[in-house]
Amino acid sequence: MDLPLTGEPVALDLLNTLGNSPDGPVDHLTTVDALRAWLRAQAPRLPQPGADLTDADLVAVLDLREIVGTVVDHLRRGAEPPAPALRALSGADRLAPPYRTLSWEDNRLVVSAGRAGDYRSTLVATLAGAAIDLLSGPIASVRGCEGPGCRMLFLPAHPRRRWCSPELCGNRVRVARYYQRHK
Repeated sequence: MDLPLTGEPVALDLLNTLGNSPDGPVDHLTTVDALRAWLRAQAPRLPQPGADLTDADLVAVLDLREIVGTVVDHLRRGAEPPAPALRALSGADRLAPPYRTLSWEDNRLVVSAGRAGDYRSTLVATLAGAAIDLLSGPIASVRGCEGPGCRMLFLPAHPRRRWCSPELCGNRVRVARYYQRHK
């Protein structure tokens, strides 16, 4: 499975699991196996399942993706997000309360963060927390890809960035321009 991962904040990577192809809209999270693959690709940033994922896990992630998408869409347009979406996002963040632990490693004190709860609650709360961090921080900088038919979002590191990925849409646009100049 070709996942649309371009190194964006995890909340944008979640939203970018909805995309477009020449054949129309594509959802990269339609099955439990697809969710498992996406979670593996996000291993450094998201908790990994200790047991088999279920359809309920998939539904919980898809529901959260829809809520985050609604809020992001409204904020990018400068509109007030629907209150139920904000409440749902806040509630999802509280499903697994965050905690910190202290340990002594290599002659220094190390603070680790975690979330308390079952896997689904921990995953949804972690994703919701990542979305809240994005929404309360750099949301004004989030852009949509200018590639034809692309709907991916990105947080530009450079103000002139126009595409979700230089390898994906950037190359496609450059090839199309070259073709137009030389036909």
